[in-house]
Amino acid sequence: MSQAPQKHDVFQAIADPTRREVLRLLSQKEMPISKITAYFPISRTAIAKHLHVLSDAKLVSGRKEGREKIYQLHPEPLEEVQQWISFYEKFWSNKLSILKHIVENDDKNH
Repeated sequence: MSQAPQKHDVFQAIADPTRREVLRLLSQKEMPISKITAYFPISRTAIAKHLHVLSDAKLVSGRKEGREKIYQLHPEPLEEVQQWISFYEKFWSNKLSILKHIVENDDKNH
């Protein structure tokens, strides 16, 4: 019995800069693959593969309109990324507070 290939998760989907740019474009408006492809120096086939990964991660979907497939953004899965990042913000904030303290104390000593 063969297993179905594993779907891409949201982290894999946003790991690629081209896919992040596709998401940005689709955040502005829905568009067909032909318009998406026009923004990139890569083939329509390559963009189709990127859209497939984004679709696997449930970040985009496409619907048929005549002979074209119109893609739209579904930003909800990005909430998982936001939650993951927000967990680590406390570490960044703490490091910045320490740095600020060091810099301010260094200024007082000179």
